[in-house]
Amino acid sequence: MTAVRLTMAQALVRFLAAQYVERDGVEHRFVNGCFGIFGHGNVAGVGEALFERPDLLTYYQARNEQAMVHAAVGYARMRNRLGMLACTSSIGPGATNMVTGAALATINRLPVLLLPGDVFASRPVDPVLQQLEVPTRGDVSVNDAFQSVSRYWDRITRAEQLMPAALTAMRALASPAETGAVTLALPQDVQAEAYEYPEDFFKKRVWPIPRNEPDSRLLDRAAAMIRAADRPMIVAGGGVIYSEATDALRRLAEATGIPVGETQAGKGSLPFDHPSSLGAIGATGTLAANRLARGADVVLGIGTRWTDFTTASHTIFGNQHPHFINLNVLEFDAAKNAGLSLVGDARAGIEALTSRLRNYAVNSSYRELAARLNKDWDREVTRLYTLGHQPLPAQSEVIGAVNDAAGPRDVVVCAAGSMPGELHKLWRTRDSKGYHVEYGYSCMGYEIAGALGVKLAAPDREVFSLVGDGSYLMMSSEIVTAIQEGIKLIIVLVDNHGFNSIGGLSRALGTDGFGTQYRYRHNGSIGRDSDKAPGAVLPIDLAANASSLGAAAVRVKTVAELRTALEDAKRSERLCVLCIEVDRYEGVPDYESWWDVPVSEVATVDAVKAARRSYENSKKNERRYL
Repeated sequence: MTAVRLTMAQALVRFLAAQYVERDGVEHRFVNGCFGIFGHGNVAGVGEALFERPDLLTYYQARNEQAMVHAAVGYARMRNRLGMLACTSSIGPGATNMVTGAALATINRLPVLLLPGDVFASRPVDPVLQQLEVPTRGDVSVNDAFQSVSRYWDRITRAEQLMPAALTAMRALASPAETGAVTLALPQDVQAEAYEYPEDFFKKRVWPIPRNEPDSRLLDRAAAMIRAADRPMIVAGGGVIYSEATDALRRLAEATGIPVGETQAGKGSLPFDHPSSLGAIGATGTLAANRLARGADVVLGIGTRWTDFTTASHTIFGNQHPHFINLNVLEFDAAKNAGLSLVGDARAGIEALTSRLRNYAVNSSYRELAARLNKDWDREVTRLYTLGHQPLPAQSEVIGAVNDAAGPRDVVVCAAGSMPGELHKLWRTRDSKGYHVEYGYSCMGYEIAGALGVKLAAPDREVFSLVGDGSYLMMSSEIVTAIQEGIKLIIVLVDNHGFNSIGGLSRALGTDGFGTQYRYRHNGSIGRDSDKAPGAVLPIDLAANASSLGAAAVRVKTVAELRTALEDAKRSERLCVLCIEVDRYEGVPDYESWWDVPVSEVATVDAVKAARRSYENSKKNERRYL
């Protein structure tokens, strides 16, 4: 067997460039580039390898290590997990900055390869710069922090260890059931060490992604349960979109009349105007979906993790004896809510169920009810889009303006604050990839970096990033990266002078929005809703900040001005930031939903005591699915 002498880092880059995945007979190059910020822990290793062979992996320069992982996640999600990016950092703060991004990737079941530098494996001098010392162990570094948030973790302490570790890493990354963040910690001396690697290690390798069908007997049982149901319902999660099963779901819904609610990751599984589409379900759900969920006796969850927002903290499914059927590629998720587990690919499972449900349809009155609720909800969306709220517009009006400006294939990106809940309810999805809200980790700072990754994956689509001022101030750095790469984004920056979502939650808990407003200290405290002295708002000029980073930035005051600015931005070739102030107290209602956030059991404040009484009353509706 022939061999080639390479450093471990050179071998890794060459190996990654040769990895492909295959689904439905179509091959896709799997690793399509590498974000990186270099330091002493990786500049002479991975940095040198990328420098030497730029033809193998495109290098992208980031400004923040957490942000570059977010961008990689946005890319992988937009590619339905059929393409991904790697991220490399130095040892120390560069590495630990990526931990948040790793958690986000793993929680959302999205592939990203993390390559943090590490301290010397040979330990010629201890401690080196940025080395964590543990008195009871000599082999610990800050990279051990990645273990709990990685689907696979390894430290390469000898150059030849790269081969089994890299193959295992690819297996995990390519697996729909096991994917997430994969971390290979790379000691800086080992990165630069040479080894005689066999040529076979660098040959093109194709990782098949099969469409495994669930067990036939369990499919029979599931079909029998649906046929026996009076009010069945489907909850579509992200797995529907990642497995490219939206057409199969539409055919199932049309053939049977079973209505469909959508999770955050599953939004877009049906077009918003499809008569079987109920839209968002759960704590951030529509009145249509939540109303039908109350009486659903059989609930078919497809590709969903059943988070507390989807189930409204186990209160939304109000039937006395609800039965769950869970179709999921991951057995762990398929077993949730004591449901009948259908472990397999979403599209294959939907098609198998559709075949077994031939000649079955729900009662015509139930089908008509779903269609009527769909129309009723669309009228409510129109109302919220056109409130004409004064003196400041409502956030729902901003969403409406962006939705109207977006084309059928354009993408909206968001992640945290009050915006995701309102988007989940209100965004009119027309394309399965047009809605990109990261709500598994709901990480502030994702919006711009994630949008960068989306645009890298789909350069032919317009990408709108909706971001609040709180999230923008945490991480606006990748505006610079986008400009450097010539990537156009349209960023709509909503200014509500603080943390709006938690401000509303704080008021609901009786704590007066404490600590959630961007105001000067007044009467001894910061940011209570009652602290509204003239001039108290911090003088932050968000448009000037964005402009200083190189964006074409403009501040608009009205929704009409925003609509004009959006049209100008669509015609522009530059990255645009449109800033608009909204009324933080004018939010979209909750539609017969609840979210379990405990209230202090003992308090001296009357508002907190009242909130506790309300909490205890709502808590009675929470149930265990056994």
